[in-house]
Amino acid sequence: MIIPIRRHEGFFLIIILFLLLISVPPGASRIIGGRDAPEGAWPWQASIQFLGTHFCGGTIISNKWVVSAAHCYHNYIWHSSFLTVLVGITALSKPGPHSQRRGVKNVIIHERYDFNSSNNDVALLMLKSPLKFTNYIQPCCIPMSINHQVALNLSNCFITGWGSINYKGWYHAVDMLQEAELELIETLRCNQKHWYNGLITENMLCAGMLTGGVDTCQGDSGSPLQCYSEKDDQYYLIGVTSFGESCGHPHRPGVYSKTSAFGKWLAENQLKDRASSHRLFSTSCNVGINTLHVMLV
Repeated sequence: MIIPIRRHEGFFLIIILFLLLISVPPGASRIIGGRDAPEGAWPWQASIQFLGTHFCGGTIISNKWVVSAAHCYHNYIWHSSFLTVLVGITALSKPGPHSQRRGVKNVIIHERYDFNSSNNDVALLMLKSPLKFTNYIQPCCIPMSINHQVALNLSNCFITGWGSINYKGWYHAVDMLQEAELELIETLRCNQKHWYNGLITENMLCAGMLTGGVDTCQGDSGSPLQCYSEKDDQYYLIGVTSFGESCGHPHRPGVYSKTSAFGKWLAENQLKDRASSHRLFSTSCNVGINTLHVMLV
């Protein structure tokens, strides 16, 4: 039986890292098969931090909301006041003049999230104060349905994050944001006996290389899988880093929560906050408040 290994090892590991004050030289660990991302290349990438230490990734979808993975916060024992979101950066150690840090007001975990199967592994972080959009801080578009995603004719898919270079049962954060191009893998193939043997649900998708070598790893949980739409000339967030078996192995690609399966859930939970309802998702995605209300009817 395949045991899914989350791209985040939990609260105990964070505490150990924090107490030991581990310092990792730039380039010492990264997304498997990745490279340093240019400054400002992925302006929606967020670092979710506990007491100032990176432990999961996220994606800006509006000025007050960040999407991440539910397992990062499942059974967390700290209060959300210990969490901050850092955006507009490439180097964790040197945020720079383009960075913004916001406190977290609330964490919303999908009510049907299942820790054992990793199904519905998605969460929303509500920020205490709105982000100010710049060239270095922007929201990412989200396909609002499976049909919408198909119509986008997506290509050129990338993963980004500050995670480990390989899986050794221990997590080392890399200083520089990493990026890597990969391919989407059909669910039918990913569910084959010598792959994930039926673990992949309709709310998940697989991405990587058939031969391995490119993958997310520990510390990348919640970070985006984004693909380019030539039709719209912009990137779409199509996956949230969820789990995998080891990192970068053949027949064991990364598994991501499929954002197009959660469009309605994301809209519903943002609409509950009336103060920010006029800033749902990115305005460049042509998804306004009226469209979202129609979706929920």
